[in-house]
Amino acid sequence: MARLPVSRSRVLFAVVSAVTLLFLTACGSSSSNSSASRDLCSPPGEASASSAPTNLASGASAGTDRYTTANTVPLDRIDTSKLGLLTPGKLSVGTLSDAPPSICVNSHGAFTGFDNELLKAIGAKLGLQVQFSGTEFAGLLAQVANGRFDLGSSSITTTDARRQLVGFTNGYDFGYFSLVVPNGSALKGFSDLKPGVRIGVVQGTVQDEYVVNTLHLDPVKFPDYNTAYANLKTGQIDAWVAPSAQATGTIKAGDPTSIVQNTFSLDNYTAWAVRKDNQPLIDALNAGLDAVVADGTYAKLYADWEPRPLPPGWKPGSKAVAMPQLPDFEKIAAEHEKSAAPQVAPKSTLAQLKDTFFDWSLYRKAFPDLFKTGLPNTLILALVSGALGTVLGMLLAVAGISRTRWLRWPARIYTDIFRGLPAVVIILLIGLGIGPVVKNVTGNNPYWLGAVALALLASAYIGEIFRSGIQSVEAGQLEAARAIGFGYRQAMTLVVIPQGVRRVLPALMNQFIALIKDSSLIYFLGLLATQRELFAVGRDLNAQTGNLSPLVAAGLVYLLLTIPLTHLVNYIDRRLRTGRREDAAEPIEQAVVTEGRGA
Repeated sequence: MARLPVSRSRVLFAVVSAVTLLFLTACGSSSSNSSASRDLCSPPGEASASSAPTNLASGASAGTDRYTTANTVPLDRIDTSKLGLLTPGKLSVGTLSDAPPSICVNSHGAFTGFDNELLKAIGAKLGLQVQFSGTEFAGLLAQVANGRFDLGSSSITTTDARRQLVGFTNGYDFGYFSLVVPNGSALKGFSDLKPGVRIGVVQGTVQDEYVVNTLHLDPVKFPDYNTAYANLKTGQIDAWVAPSAQATGTIKAGDPTSIVQNTFSLDNYTAWAVRKDNQPLIDALNAGLDAVVADGTYAKLYADWEPRPLPPGWKPGSKAVAMPQLPDFEKIAAEHEKSAAPQVAPKSTLAQLKDTFFDWSLYRKAFPDLFKTGLPNTLILALVSGALGTVLGMLLAVAGISRTRWLRWPARIYTDIFRGLPAVVIILLIGLGIGPVVKNVTGNNPYWLGAVALALLASAYIGEIFRSGIQSVEAGQLEAARAIGFGYRQAMTLVVIPQGVRRVLPALMNQFIALIKDSSLIYFLGLLATQRELFAVGRDLNAQTGNLSPLVAAGLVYLLLTIPLTHLVNYIDRRLRTGRREDAAEPIEQAVVTEGRGA
């Protein structure tokens, strides 16, 4: 049996040891570290009540409420069979997983938060099951508009521009947003934000719109709140404009940041987004919202999740429903301030770095879910898309070197398009463009459409890899095969193509490794909690804790997948090039071999 070189054996041994260590770490006893037990995606309760912001920007006002309905349709007159739902009896909801306490995934892998718990209560009033799928905010409204979801739940502020795309229910919350800066910053309010100041926002949010259209500045845009806050703490941006609830929940004791000013969301309340032409569903949700306000459910959920006073003159639901009876949050907050613990000393840069990226208790918390949920989904997406992409890639390669231009030109055009477009664009085009057409086949679940999109993307690269390998085979190989009687097709299939494939094995493995990592982009299409791949699992725990260590843990699992694959393909490539190493013959055998040769 052939033996691996010593250095390669050591590498594989190190990888196996790392895998074992991670499994042991994942299964080890839970730490008493506070980071492990902290869960931002859990209701903080009345004890964490905060007072209404007093340091409001001058001129901040709620504006004119032009859209809240005067009353609602009585619940007993709602016909749920006429709500235009994608699945009868079920509300399909697109939401986020990274903005606690409003919307998030908790430690049990369930979508929750104030917005979503309130929606569950309304669903119960209407007799509807509520199914949540995670997606990105940048594409959420478009997904609602084109029928991917029945509604969007993400603390969405109802601006006039957004009403051109989707319809909205009555409001269930009214958002402040905050200016967060490093301690000691010269920035004291929104009026200090000038050109040249690096202002962080989450892309597609009302804060993004406020900085661009009201302040007329060019912000630094991030995909989620935790990434934006991490950049603020490390000094990559000068300020962060964030929803007040997210800013208050994200800043922890000892962090070198503070909220210096607040303002109203100038364009109206927050509400659920619904397809514009689905007025029956909007009416039903409005009726359900009034019902949960009237029976006290709203007050209980609000006090549990977002214990802060409502802005003066505003209330949730229609104009006809009574104001919810909320606790005196100002009084609770004042009592809490009197008994508050002393200020925690700011942490050093190294301590911040360690706490942000190397919290071992969070590694232990992350690994079980990474291996149980993230790893299987990542492997399924990579293997399915890799197998399909390899078949399509070979067809493209053969067509690309064909003597017939009717095969050669379409292959070239396909390759140029799919290699030139960003992966996210291809995934969205396939998932959101073809998804509604084949929803009866897929059950409106984009999981497999995402795998198809990855396969189409990969096939363009794999086709070029195969083509270069085939064309690198010496012309004499084809001529020799033809000389002994093979036809062109036989010669290519049995002689040239096998040699070309063998030469490009390392490049093929590199493409498969890229597929493993690109599987994280499927999250843009909206997935159930059980369909999350490695990066999504890490990001959800990142949102629960406000710490980036789970993302590093997810990165380590990616390494455990990619490093062994790289060394395996290098070993196979070497074996194919050099063949099996022959062991030295025994002395007696050698004597027999050399006998009679004059030795």
